[in-house]
Amino acid sequence: MIRVLLADDQSLVRAGFRALLDAQPDIEVAGEAADGEEALRRVRELRPDVVLMDIRMPALDGLAATRGITSDADLGDVKVVMLTTFELDEYVFEAIRAGASGFLVKDTEPDELVRAVRAVCEGDALLSPGVTRRLIAEFAARSKAPAAAGALARLTEREREVMALVGIGLSNDEIARRLVVSPLTAKTHVSRTMVKLGARDRAQLVVLAYESGLVRPGWLG
Repeated sequence: MIRVLLADDQSLVRAGFRALLDAQPDIEVAGEAADGEEALRRVRELRPDVVLMDIRMPALDGLAATRGITSDADLGDVKVVMLTTFELDEYVFEAIRAGASGFLVKDTEPDELVRAVRAVCEGDALLSPGVTRRLIAEFAARSKAPAAAGALARLTEREREVMALVGIGLSNDEIARRLVVSPLTAKTHVSRTMVKLGARDRAQLVVLAYESGLVRPGWLG
């Protein structure tokens, strides 16, 4: 059973998400929070698998709450998905750099929300083709953070190749087809690359691919 915490200051939004998720046989809503401070308390108390976190909340915003979760070693298994009203939200890239596993626009189709919760729980990032990749590319290009190129020296040539393919948004199955290897081999390369670079998950690996210059925004289709 996938346990989800809903963090949003709008009670109607939480009620809608709860009704949808609780109707799934493999998902349950473990709790709710109306602001970032309450979200942090509830995460520490309930240890959910996934947090659906609104970016803009009173007391403590979703970005700060996400940093509080991802910086706590005891909460290393908790995945955070940011919720935003706008596709091109200025805080989304910073949230992913802070450790969020991706983001969803609040008017996402119900089936897509359910798939997203399952995917994140399984270790995938919400970096599907379309607006998410373009947004990350845009903010990575603007990033003032120091380049992480030196870290790439730890990777083998194949791992750098795999990291570049992750950076342009390919799934493990797509990487496997591109490199003519098995999906398990592709997944192993991705996992080893994340470990070597200290990336919390696939989303941070994408950010590192851009910041290091391994992938450039113009490469996106």
